[in-house]
Amino acid sequence: MALLLSACSISYKFNGSSIDYTKTKTIQIVEFPIRSSYVWGPMASMFNNKLKDKFADHTRLIQVKRNGDLKIEGEISQYNQRNKAVSSEGTSAQVELSITVNVRFTNRVNHKEDFEQSFTSSATYESTRSLSSVQEELVTQMIDDITEQIFNATVANW
Repeated sequence: MALLLSACSISYKFNGSSIDYTKTKTIQIVEFPIRSSYVWGPMASMFNNKLKDKFADHTRLIQVKRNGDLKIEGEISQYNQRNKAVSSEGTSAQVELSITVNVRFTNRVNHKEDFEQSFTSSATYESTRSLSSVQEELVTQMIDDITEQIFNATVANW
């Protein structure tokens, strides 16, 4: 019984990541440009700052300009709005706003974890409101969601 118990161990990490800091010490996060046809100016800086802050707040990785053990790069590939619901009068009742970010992740310590993937988030608002009145709030929510998705896909390894 003692042998069985000593062979089983569970490791919990409360920082939200599963990084081996003895091997992985640095991260390079390249600025994500906006490549979508529809653009809202502040979105790129909001996204880039939030992504960098996420890794600074939840890991001990040192952010570097080049040659990081981990590298995250990509682009904001889509920023769209579309009618989501129609009222009984036949007009738009709700509008869905969405952001898609394409990410290329390179792990120089373990290339088996490299990937390229798109992450999307959307939010809905009533069509009686203007986009300019809800845009900052909704984009902030969607960026929070996407940066969480990216963090989980790159270093959380759930």
